[in-house]
Amino acid sequence: MSTSVPSQDAPIVIYGASWCPDCRRAKQFLASHRIAYKWIDLETEPDQVAEVEARNDGKRIIPTIVFPDGSFLAEPSNDELADRIGLSRAAASPTYDLVIIGGGPTGLTTAIYGARENAKVLIVEKSAPGGQAGITERFDNYPGFPDGVGGAELAERMTRQAKKYGVEILEAVGATKVSREEPVFRIELSTGDHVLAPAVLIATGSTYRRTDAEGEADLIGAGIHFCATCDGPFYRGAMNLTIVGGGNSGLEEGLFLTQFADCVTVVQALPTLTGSKLLQDKVLNHPKMDVLVNATVKSFNADDAGKLESIALDHDGSDVEHQTSGAFIFIGLDPNTGFLDGLVDLDARGFIVTDHMFQTNIEGVFAAGDVRAGSTKQIASAVGEGAAAAIQIRYFLEKFQEKVALHS
Repeated sequence: MSTSVPSQDAPIVIYGASWCPDCRRAKQFLASHRIAYKWIDLETEPDQVAEVEARNDGKRIIPTIVFPDGSFLAEPSNDELADRIGLSRAAASPTYDLVIIGGGPTGLTTAIYGARENAKVLIVEKSAPGGQAGITERFDNYPGFPDGVGGAELAERMTRQAKKYGVEILEAVGATKVSREEPVFRIELSTGDHVLAPAVLIATGSTYRRTDAEGEADLIGAGIHFCATCDGPFYRGAMNLTIVGGGNSGLEEGLFLTQFADCVTVVQALPTLTGSKLLQDKVLNHPKMDVLVNATVKSFNADDAGKLESIALDHDGSDVEHQTSGAFIFIGLDPNTGFLDGLVDLDARGFIVTDHMFQTNIEGVFAAGDVRAGSTKQIASAVGEGAAAAIQIRYFLEKFQEKVALHS
């Protein structure tokens, strides 16, 4: 039995199996909301199967999630889990001055700035406040924290500050559509409800593509990372670090990691690297870097402490066990813009195009942070963009109120 999210009590117990996608989804959902749980893998602890069968009339239904009061949910949806753990999922009002879609550092910062100036602000967050930052192990490069700060702690501080100023936050609620309902916008929610607002900020960020190899989901933050700048310094003195992905980002981050590890290995599924010729030359001639092409990840393997120990690879048709202290995945980013359905202009990669004032091509709809084309995908710049967008939104709301007054 292992505790996947640190806690003194970890009262929620999940019974499941490593191969079960619904089990992985439930674990990820609870982890993203920083809710402690104990994970019992029925494959390694078969004596626990009887517990699952006893609760499900003899059936082996997984995941079966048992709560402190003895109640349980069998194969629950994320909505059922959200309701069971008491997340706020219904808006208190039908109208707001500003609706922010996305509750990461960008959205939280904009909300704090807006609410301090008496704007009525709602954040709609499909997961938990803090976004990617909330599930990042630690930040050593965030200003004001010379000794570093845990991602969960930083997310909690930002969330608490936003709520202090009256920001309303809906958790585990996604926006499914944004449309014009003159003179405001209508934001459809995944719960079936909707809210109205004259200004909308899209701060939904982007999602790192994953290999989906066995063991990956369980080792994120425990040896598997998506930001070398954020997490590379933790591996100072490591024997070997691994980059999965041979494009520009992978090669750049691999070169960055050579200052911490004795060797950095680039694992590329294709026959050749795909980064720029300049980067390829630097990597191939660097004394601390190795390259494995035609190599795909089969599984990420943990040691007894639950940390990444090795990667099982298929290299040129042969099975290889690659020992590594940490793996950094750079196989692309997908912007979280699918729900917009053509509302605003996107670039060729799907990121939102804005002007220098964070305004999209639709007046009243703004975008900032990782979802915006040209953003730097760093937490400090995400916070900066959130503050800058808040100022532009304030100007917009002032003009909107003037127009309303003229027509009233």
